[in-house]
Amino acid sequence: MKLKRTIVAPAVVAGVALVSGGWLLQHGVSDQRNLYEQARVFDEVRTLLTDRFVDRPSNGDLYRMATKGMIRELGDPHTSFLTPEEFNEFYTAMSGEYAGIGAQIVERDGWVTVLAPLPGTPAERAGLRAGDRVIEIEGRSTRGWNSDQAVKLLRGPRGEPVSVRIARIGVEEPIPFSITREEIHLNSVPYAFIMGDGVGYVNLSIFSGASAREVRESIEKLRGEGMTKLIFDLRENPGGLLDQGVGISELFLKPGQAVVETRGRTPADNTVARARGGEIAPDMPIVVLVDEYSASAAEIVAGALQDHDRAVVLGARSFGKGSVQDLFPLSGGNFLKVTTSKWFTPVGRSIQKDLPKNGATRAATAAPPAGAVDEEGAPIAGAQSDTTKPYRTASGRVVYGGGGIVPDVTVRQDTATTAEQEFFRAAAKGGSTFNDVLFRYAIEYGRGHPDIRPNFVVTPEMRREFYDRLRTAGLEITAEQYEGARAFIDRRLGQEVVQHKFGANAAAQRVTASDRAVMEAYSLLRRAQTPQELLRIVPAQPATRTAPARAR
Repeated sequence: MKLKRTIVAPAVVAGVALVSGGWLLQHGVSDQRNLYEQARVFDEVRTLLTDRFVDRPSNGDLYRMATKGMIRELGDPHTSFLTPEEFNEFYTAMSGEYAGIGAQIVERDGWVTVLAPLPGTPAERAGLRAGDRVIEIEGRSTRGWNSDQAVKLLRGPRGEPVSVRIARIGVEEPIPFSITREEIHLNSVPYAFIMGDGVGYVNLSIFSGASAREVRESIEKLRGEGMTKLIFDLRENPGGLLDQGVGISELFLKPGQAVVETRGRTPADNTVARARGGEIAPDMPIVVLVDEYSASAAEIVAGALQDHDRAVVLGARSFGKGSVQDLFPLSGGNFLKVTTSKWFTPVGRSIQKDLPKNGATRAATAAPPAGAVDEEGAPIAGAQSDTTKPYRTASGRVVYGGGGIVPDVTVRQDTATTAEQEFFRAAAKGGSTFNDVLFRYAIEYGRGHPDIRPNFVVTPEMRREFYDRLRTAGLEITAEQYEGARAFIDRRLGQEVVQHKFGANAAAQRVTASDRAVMEAYSLLRRAQTPQELLRIVPAQPATRTAPARAR
């Protein structure tokens, strides 16, 4: 999620001043009369509910429900009313430290959905996956909830469990999880290392308060180790603070180059953020990795570098969140988080993905059509004609707006085989059992094999031991199902053992060695010495690659 870090002056709470007098009566403005009548109807309904509803509600409850209902009817999942407690939780999350499960979530199609489990968190260890639909939290259905409502229950005291039920594509029955909350310290850059041939790899998992500094420090460290080319991985990055997206873009752009433009209804919301300086390694070729879970500030960075021909974007079309939210303080310690503008890439692209027009959600945050006007007949800022409209980058390459950032080289994730899907369905019935057993086995195996190296090969004996432990733990999987998922089992065993024995960086290096998107980027960079050479290579590449599913 993007938001402007500056909290602006208190906003006037939406309402109607019930005035009478010569000016209003003389002008007889129909809109004002209509508003007066609607306000009177609202007050009549409130009075009748207070006096006659079978379970007497308080006036405070009715006003609170009316406020939340008004916001809900806008159909924008990113606009929400925050109580003082909810604001504190929101602010804590943006600061990078809180107690919870460590999953980034969004509202999608009327359900709370996992955008990405954060590395090294309880959510990742339990086995939550990007795309999982959270259908229950603590026994309460989440249908129609926004992300703020879900966060309120997912966070809580450290050491206490929270129960959730997950709907997962390919699994018939909901999957139960009990996940123990921990202190979450958001490390923006969980992995950074040299792959070889001067190619460095930096993974950015989220845009929090220190992200720009962490990225700069990681790149400077790798340059000291001999890095001359960079793979910048923004896959499964759900975004975060807008100013950090700008700050990271500045690391790669020349002073004065546009990073992002915001367009809203007020002059204060119409801004152009430009690089202020601080570019590092201006001649370094860069490949940026994105996927369908790269959102918000991640898309700002990818779009800016793509528009200025500073990097080649590789992967899958990104999430498509092209709106900006501001926080407005209200009376009583409450806050309103409201979508105030849309953002556009340097060449003018909106990447906002239209929301379903189904009553629950409207395309309220999508770029309006060309010539669109508001209720008063004034042109709407940011109106554009077609999400497939071509735009030209600095060198004249064609790029498109609408529905996310379209990569220069598409590498699609392969779907699981039929045998693997059968194994996943069987394992899912045990909730977090598979990951719990894997966690314990990896620790014990690493301790029992002090001479093991990060590139060790998973042996048949390891597979048999792990299968026996899964069966002992009550997981009902057959030998045939287990054998059908051997490639997946080997990847997970190897990754988990290395994670506990040698750390996150070593585990990431092992995983990237079999990650087709990373290796495709590596292959491109090995052939290019400058950003210009990299751009010349890309058009010769086949339009689409197919990559194996990433191990989780």
